[in-house]
Amino acid sequence: MNISLRYSNKDIKKDTNDSTYIYTYLKYENLDHAWDSLEVRLRRRGNFRLEHCYYAPLKVKIKKKESKDTPFESHKNLKMVLPCLIQRDMNDNVIKEYLAYKLYEVVSPYHFKTRLTNLKYEELRSNKTKIHEVMAFFIEDDKHVAERIGGKVIESNIHPMNHNARESVRNSFFQFMIGNTDFSNAYQHNSKLIFREGEIIPIPYDFDMAGMVNTSYATVSQINNEKLSIERVTQRMYRGFQREPKLFHEVRLEFLNNRPALLKAIQDCEQLFEDDKEYFSTLLFIEEFFQILNDEEKFETEILAMARRK
Repeated sequence: MNISLRYSNKDIKKDTNDSTYIYTYLKYENLDHAWDSLEVRLRRRGNFRLEHCYYAPLKVKIKKKESKDTPFESHKNLKMVLPCLIQRDMNDNVIKEYLAYKLYEVVSPYHFKTRLTNLKYEELRSNKTKIHEVMAFFIEDDKHVAERIGGKVIESNIHPMNHNARESVRNSFFQFMIGNTDFSNAYQHNSKLIFREGEIIPIPYDFDMAGMVNTSYATVSQINNEKLSIERVTQRMYRGFQREPKLFHEVRLEFLNNRPALLKAIQDCEQLFEDDKEYFSTLLFIEEFFQILNDEEKFETEILAMARRK
């Protein structure tokens, strides 16, 4: 989707918060290649990126009457992911994070849907406008996910051992696959919990700290103010909890069977990468995960033996 937004990056960072928005128009190219627009409200989101990034990630609010008969119909709230810094690999980083969401679509039926965009951002700067042409993507709201899968969002924190066991292990394998430790299913850090048919489903989001994405600003996560025992984000560390060994082997087989579909999801985005090296490094990073799954000793030491007890 081709879209355009016009706003002050300075104002979005300084003057917006959870309850304060700025008004602007979101322009989009429709299926007939004509341009249309709708009024939206924007605010910044994300504490880390607010401090470290040039572009603020956005929360987009759309009134129901504005979205009618547009590609945004039924979406009142959307997150929008932009690049972090103005640098050579900024668009490829967006593609890689977008890919993480697409990979989880293969892994689990419970996921956030996304929509990739070419964004023309008209940045208002006092008496002039600076044009930025960047990649970005929309993420559906958690309440929309819950409604889509027939569940309800849970606001309270619930220990992962009380989550649906299979979805919990799938989630943990996925986080290990993309090399992500920047999450907590217990405290809903980069994770949402959905109550569905008597069970609690964890659904992950925000993957810019993952080894697969490997942004320049990514840092190894800290748990209770202690850094994990890895030196860089491209090192994998399993962070899931202990479950029945049989379930681990069943999920292992699921991932092995899904290998063609997971690799195809990456291959389908090859032409979107600006740097071939970024594409091939992403493919290689995921292939290394399957090497671990295929090796009995590595699977035992890097996944089974690393499962947490508390």
